[in-house]
Amino acid sequence: MKTIAQIAAELQGYDPQALKAADVNAFLDRLVEPVTATEELPLFNALGRVLARDVVSPISVPPHDNSAMDGYAFAGAQLAKGQPLTLRVVGTALAGKAWAGTVAAGECVKIMTGAIMPTGLDTVVPQEFTTSNGGEHVTIAADVLQLGDNRRFKGEDLMEGGVALARGELLTPAALGLVASLGLPTVTVVRRLRVAYFSTGDEILSLGEAPREGAVYDSNRYTVFGLLTRMGVEVIDLGVVRDEPALLEAAFRQAAQQADAIITSGGVSVGEADHTRTMMKKLGDVAFWRIAMRPGRPMAVGRIAGAGFEEKTASTAQPSSPDSYQNNSDSHSGAGAVLFGLPGNPVAVMVTFLAFVRPALLRMMGSTRTAPPLLRAVSTEAMRKKPGRTEYQRGLVTTAPDGTLQVCTTGNQGSGVLSSMVQANGLIVLHHGQGNVAVGDMVDVMVFDGVI
Repeated sequence: MKTIAQIAAELQGYDPQALKAADVNAFLDRLVEPVTATEELPLFNALGRVLARDVVSPISVPPHDNSAMDGYAFAGAQLAKGQPLTLRVVGTALAGKAWAGTVAAGECVKIMTGAIMPTGLDTVVPQEFTTSNGGEHVTIAADVLQLGDNRRFKGEDLMEGGVALARGELLTPAALGLVASLGLPTVTVVRRLRVAYFSTGDEILSLGEAPREGAVYDSNRYTVFGLLTRMGVEVIDLGVVRDEPALLEAAFRQAAQQADAIITSGGVSVGEADHTRTMMKKLGDVAFWRIAMRPGRPMAVGRIAGAGFEEKTASTAQPSSPDSYQNNSDSHSGAGAVLFGLPGNPVAVMVTFLAFVRPALLRMMGSTRTAPPLLRAVSTEAMRKKPGRTEYQRGLVTTAPDGTLQVCTTGNQGSGVLSSMVQANGLIVLHHGQGNVAVGDMVDVMVFDGVI
């Protein structure tokens, strides 16, 4: 396992005091490693999990040539350009049961969608393209189809022995349906990633505490809980930790014993009058960054050492909220955890999570799809931007009358204005070298659908 210094040495132009956003993800790609433990789950329990091994198709899908339409099956070589074709109906092929008769030239079989194609037949004309003569004959209009139309081939979707889903694929609803179409009742997945989280600072109030001067209620804890829950990880909520060395040390040690990753908010800025930075350094190999971005400039990453703790639990309950967490993990070696020390401002927490932490956690989960997709949209307003940093503006993405995507900001972009993130459905990503944006310019957008 490489140290923070060794990873930094591999990155050209690495500067922890002015780190480019693109370099953050390059660093994290080298820092984190996928978990290796696996488990076998029934399909109904596997949604959102990551495949630990390839799913190899035991059958072909579809298992035979079949009709894609309700209509009439016949030998397509009889079609002639510019001429109608009249055929005698000699039988009916239903889905789920093969038709065993034979078909001669000038004949056809009435066929239902999904029914096996009778031997020697290769084309299906939809019923609406024909006219009937008392039910014994049908006439196909000239030039309405070609040889082979409306025929599904055996293995057209999946061929027996082929890889249906590759290791690292996220099991979406469509993926579950695909596995079920193969007759497979279970899948082998990577075990759930365990992520511990706590907020730091004496100015933080937990819900239920009385307001006091200079203090704010802890919104970050609930935001991060929601972000992590959407990812399907096990959330180990450690609450609010006061700015006291003994309490911080206990929280970090507990987190490193129980979790694969630790997320904190607050206490990573230079010059802050707290003990969080000192404790991170004491317990682990940690780098402190000033990222050339807005919002979210300060961030810490690294590893917190474990203590060989072996976790044993009996509960199988899932956490229903940050205040009612029950651990349902199998075991954890206590070998340590990857640390993500996020800034304290609410919007900065969300932006740094989406831009950096989420891709890293997906990689730890074994997913092969970690980079957040960016869409192109037309800006409907001017935005001021200086080259030399990446900016993430809260945006509202809509569809223009011509079908193109367009985007505008949600107003006040202050890093403490959480309401603007509620109004947004994406982030406008203004890249490091980019300058001012004019009305009508194309910009990149990171959409939130299914993420937050």
